[in-house]
Amino acid sequence: MADGDGLGEAAAAAASPLAPAPGLSPPPGWRERLRAGLAGTGASLWFVAGLGLLYALRVPLRLCENLAAVTVFLNSLTPKFYVALTGTSSLISGLIFIFEWWYFHKHGTSFIEQVSISHLRPLMGGTETSISEPGSPSSNRESETSRHNLSECKVWRNPLNLFRGAEYRRYTWVTGKEPLTYYDMNLSAQDHQTFFTCDTDFLRPSDTVMQKAWRERNPPARIKAAYQALELNNDCATAYVLLAEEEATTIVDAERLFKQALKAGETIYRRSQQCQHQSPQHEAQLRRDTNVLVYIKRRLAMCARKLGRIREAVKIMRDLMKEFPPLTLLNIHENLLESLLELQAYADVQAVLAKYDDISLPKSAAICYTAALLKTRTVSDKFSPETASRRGLSTAEINAVEAIHRAVEFNPHVPKYLLEMKSLILPPEHILKRGDSEAIAYAFFHLQHWKRIEGALNLLQCTWEGTFHHVSVYPKKELPFFIHFTAGLCSSTAMIALLTHQFPEIMGVFAKAVLALWCLQPTSSVFEESTQDLKSELSLSAG
Repeated sequence: MADGDGLGEAAAAAASPLAPAPGLSPPPGWRERLRAGLAGTGASLWFVAGLGLLYALRVPLRLCENLAAVTVFLNSLTPKFYVALTGTSSLISGLIFIFEWWYFHKHGTSFIEQVSISHLRPLMGGTETSISEPGSPSSNRESETSRHNLSECKVWRNPLNLFRGAEYRRYTWVTGKEPLTYYDMNLSAQDHQTFFTCDTDFLRPSDTVMQKAWRERNPPARIKAAYQALELNNDCATAYVLLAEEEATTIVDAERLFKQALKAGETIYRRSQQCQHQSPQHEAQLRRDTNVLVYIKRRLAMCARKLGRIREAVKIMRDLMKEFPPLTLLNIHENLLESLLELQAYADVQAVLAKYDDISLPKSAAICYTAALLKTRTVSDKFSPETASRRGLSTAEINAVEAIHRAVEFNPHVPKYLLEMKSLILPPEHILKRGDSEAIAYAFFHLQHWKRIEGALNLLQCTWEGTFHHVSVYPKKELPFFIHFTAGLCSSTAMIALLTHQFPEIMGVFAKAVLALWCLQPTSSVFEESTQDLKSELSLSAG
C-alpha cells in the first residue's frame, strides 16, 4: 500500500504541469521579494538616514567648531586622566567578566547574549536566518537528536523505590527529617493518578473516593480516605495498595496488605477483560485495572526479595514479564537483574542483559554497570595494575575495561558511590537518567554485588581514575564569546593603566598621537608635534 500511494503521488505530480517539484516552494512574488529586501537592508537604511541627518544639521549644531573644541580638550589632558580612565575601564570590565562567569555557571548561557537575542534583536528587526523546512534532512536530524536526548535525559520512576511506611518513615522516626522532597512526592502523586484512576471512576463510589485520595497531599488524609473506600467496597484494590505503601510499618505488614490487594485486583481484572470491547470507557478501565494488577505483583515480588525469598521474587518477576511484555516502561527487568545478582546466577543475568541491553531501548545505570560487572568478574581476581603495565592487557581485560568505559560514559557519578568516596543516602522515588540521583539509587542496591566479586572495585577504580574526569557535562559547554571579550578587555585596559602609571610622558604623547589620527588630522601640526615628542621621549628613555 505504501508503494502504491507513492507511485500515485508521483504520477499526479507529473501529470500536473503547474505542480511544484517535491521539497521546493513556488518562486516568491514581487511583494515578497520587496519585503525581504527591505527587511535585509533595514539597518543600512537607518545608518544612511542618520548620516544624512547629521550632514543637514551640521551648521545649526556647529559640528565643526565642537569637534575642534573637543580636539583641543583631548590634547590638553594629562597622563593622570588616562590612568584614571583605563583603571576605571579595567574595573568595570572586570566586574562584567565576573558577573558573566557566574551567570554562565549558574544558567549555562551568557547574560549579554540572552538579553541581546531576547530584547534587542526584535527591536532591530532581526529574524532567524537558518530555519529548516519540516521535511529537510537537517530538520530530520534535529528531531532525531531531540528524541534521543529525551529518551536519555528524562525523569523516571525508580524501579527499586522503597516503601514509604515501612522504610522511608523509619528514617523519619530516627532522624526527624523527611527523606523525600516535595518535588519527588508530587511526581509520585501524578504517577498514582495516571496508573490508578480513569474516566469511569464515577461509576464506582469506592474509586471516586480513591481518586480524591491520590490527590490528597496529607498522608493521614490519604489513609483515612482509603479506609472510607474499603467501607464502600471491601474489594477496592487501590485502597489496599495505598495502605500497604503508607500505613504498613514493616515489610511483613505491607506484604499482607498487598496479598489482599492482589485478590481484589485479580477479580476486578477478570471482570474488565469480559467487558473491554463494549465501549472505549471499558477499554480505559481495563488499562487501569491492568496497571493496578502489575503494580501489586511487582511490589509483592519486592516484598519477597526484601524478606529473603529471592527465588520466589524471581519467579513472580519472570511471570509478570511474560504475562505483560508491553509494560517495559516499568523497568521490571531491573528488579529481576538485582535479584539474580543476589542469587549469583550470572548466566541468567547475562541472558536478561542480552534481551534488554539493546540500542533501541532506553539505557540505565543498572544495565550498563551490570554488563561491566559481568565482564569484570572474569578477570578482576587476577588483575594487577603493575602486571598489566608490564605485559599489557589481555583480550578479556580489554573487554572489561571497555565495558567500564561505556558505563562511566553513561553515568560518571556512579563510581564515587561504589568506591565509597561519597556517602550514600536513601534513594529517591524518581531518578534522573545519567544524573546523581540514578547513581545513588544504583549504588544503594548494587554496591554489595560489586563487593562480593573479588577485585571488581579495584579494577573499576583503576579504570575510572585513569580515564575519566569527576564531573559529567552532556554536552560540554563552551565559554560564550562575551566572557572571552570581557576578560581580554579587562586585561588590556589594566595593562594600559599600568603602563600609563609607570611611563606617563611616553603614554601621554602616544595618546595624543592616537587622538590626532582619530580626529582625521594626520598632516596637522598637532600630529607632527606629537610624533616629534614621542621620538624625543623614546630617545631619552633609551639614553
